[in-house]
Parts: sequence; structure tokens; C-alpha cells
Amino acid sequence: MHAQSSGPTAAEIVQQAHDWQRQRLARLTAPDGWLSLIGLEWLAPGDNRVGSAADNDIVLKAGPAHLGVVTLAQDGGVRIALAPNSGATIDGKPLREAELVDDAKAGAHGPTTVAFGSASFYVIDRDGRRALRVKDANAQTRTHFLGLDYYPVDPSWRIEADWVPFKPAHKLEIGNVLGSIDAVDVPGKAVFRRDGRTFELLPYQEEPGGELFFVLADRTSGKETYGAARFLYAALPAGGIDQPGKVVLDFNRAYNPPCAFTPFATCPLAPPENRLDIAITAGEKKYRGSHY
Repeated sequence: MHAQSSGPTAAEIVQQAHDWQRQRLARLTAPDGWLSLIGLEWLAPGDNRVGSAADNDIVLKAGPAHLGVVTLAQDGGVRIALAPNSGATIDGKPLREAELVDDAKAGAHGPTTVAFGSASFYVIDRDGRRALRVKDANAQTRTHFLGLDYYPVDPSWRIEADWVPFKPAHKLEIGNVLGSIDAVDVPGKAVFRRDGRTFELLPYQEEPGGELFFVLADRTSGKETYGAARFLYAALPAGGIDQPGKVVLDFNRAYNPPCAFTPFATCPLAPPENRLDIAITAGEKKYRGSHY
């Protein structure tokens, strides 16, 4: 007889979920976490004068009156020329001019960051449009954060789903709050049973070899939980993503997208395929301080 590898006990599931929740809170409330967003400023072609004074093309909520000029070239390249005495740094260096590498091209190093006082920005690329993502450690959303609310951890919502690989991968259209659509590759589906019924969820991978990422909604969405979607990550099946196997869906770790806390994020919305006709009474609830 082969000893079956058993999963965690109920007590371990509860403890692990509470540990995860603490880590989630630490990430969210970090000085450069999602709560620090104070702006999403779209760049116009050519020169964009940037600073906190009203005569700039892009008026920042923090920083010097005249920070400098951000230039968006026809080929999508972005450069900055800082004003004299701006006090700003570029990737920590006292440079006056530099190319600003956006988040789509940055890779592991991350995008070029312009920092000034407690604030900073970098360039994001969304469907070929470029914007400044502006953060401030002293943002009101961070300094007046009201905390996260969860359903009580329920071990029964840690579900071992069947993993059914797709060969080849399917395409799934994911909309976002900006109104644009991304087509993503779905490597398979997670199939699980609850209350005598069968449900399916389609994930994608944000990067090659990365964890499975689910953007989902359910019968609690827009009521006890955030309306647009909740996010859930799951480890890859033990036998590989291209083989049938098991995927652990721990809905106690379903959490709100950044858009639940700030109007300056660009979050994906749950696709129709992942809007489940069941109340998932686990994970993060609606943010009680939200106006979005």
C-alpha cells in the first residue's frame, strides 16, 4: 500500500489563510503599494509639462511646481527632461534627462521611476497608450486606510479542483475598467463541485511559467464583495500545466483588485465565463472605505 499524501488539516488551512491575509495587508499598505496611487495621467503626443502648478499640462497632486517635461515620441518612446532644481531623481540617480522605460518593456528591473519627495511616477503602457502612474506614500487612501474585511476562514472553501489542460490553449477575452479588451491564452480549466453542482474557472498566466491567475465573480459580487471581480492565484498542477491533474483553489484567499481602493488603477474585469452562479462566501469582502 502507498501512503496517500494528505492535504493540510482544517486548523492548518485556517492558519495559512490568516498568514496569507497578513502578507496581503503588508503588500497593500506598503509605501509604494496600491493605496499610494494619486494619479493616472495620460500622455499626449509631444511635450507634456509636468508639475504641481496649475499651468502644467499634467498637474500632479504632489511634488515641485514645475518638475520637468515628459516627451512622448511618435514611436511610443518616452523621455523626461527635469527642470533645474527639481530635486527629483531618476532610478535613484541625480540625472537631468533620461529615457523612461514603461512597464510593458521593463522586464524584471521594473519601469524607470522618477522620484520627488514622498512621491514618484513611472510610465505604463495600456494598448499602446502611455500614462504616468503617480504614487505618494502620503496619499490619503494610504494614510486613512480603514483595513480589510474577510469572511471567516472556512476550510471547506479550499477546494481541490480537477485540472483539464487545453491543447492548444484557448483564447479568452478579458475586459478592463478602461473599456479595452485583452485576448489572453488560457492553458486549461479548473473544474470543481460544490453543493452538488459543477463549476468551471478559466485562468491565465501573467508571465510564462507563472501561477494560474483567476479573475472571477460570483453571487456575492456587488453585494458583500467587490462588484467588478475578485482575484485568486493558484499553484500549477504537480504534473505540469499540460497534463491532467489537481489544482488547489483556496477561495479564502480571493481578494479585491486595486480598483476597489483607488480610481487610478487599470484592473481586469471578470469575463462572463468566470461569473459563477454560486455565492462564494470566502475571502475578502467589499472595502468599507470605497467610493469606486
